[in-house]
Amino acid sequence: MKLTYRGTTYNYTPPAVELGDSTSVGTYRGVDIRFRNPKKVFVQQTTLDLKYRNAAYTSTQPVMDAAIAPEIEATPVAQVMAAVAEPVKAAVLDVQDRARALMMGHHRTIKQRQQAMLTRLDAEVGVPVAEAAKYWNHVQGKVHPSFRASYDRSGAALS
Repeated sequence: MKLTYRGTTYNYTPPAVELGDSTSVGTYRGVDIRFRNPKKVFVQQTTLDLKYRNAAYTSTQPVMDAAIAPEIEATPVAQVMAAVAEPVKAAVLDVQDRARALMMGHHRTIKQRQQAMLTRLDAEVGVPVAEAAKYWNHVQGKVHPSFRASYDRSGAALS
């Protein structure tokens, strides 16, 4: 088949698709349909070297080395299941780490509340969002000390 693309003429031969058994018949919305499925599905494998968060990987399946394959197959299933079944103990945090995590979560919650209030206020007043993003507490991530004292949860809520 002769094709032209942007002034360049070339011959294109579409790949021949071998169809499998055409005796399978089904119905779709009351109409009889003969299924024509290809024998071998053509999927082009990529040869890209990809990186995600500085971890390199390839999208193709690695070929098993003959020296490694017997070792993998020789491992008894009971040993693998015993290794998987052992519980992994979680790291126990000391009091200072737990207090620090609680403080960081509390600080993050206050920042989210403050930003939500500022966004709602800007919408009511009519200030553009780009203008509202110039405030110091949004840019640097700081929470003003007076905001923590006046907008924090009350002590009565904890009892």
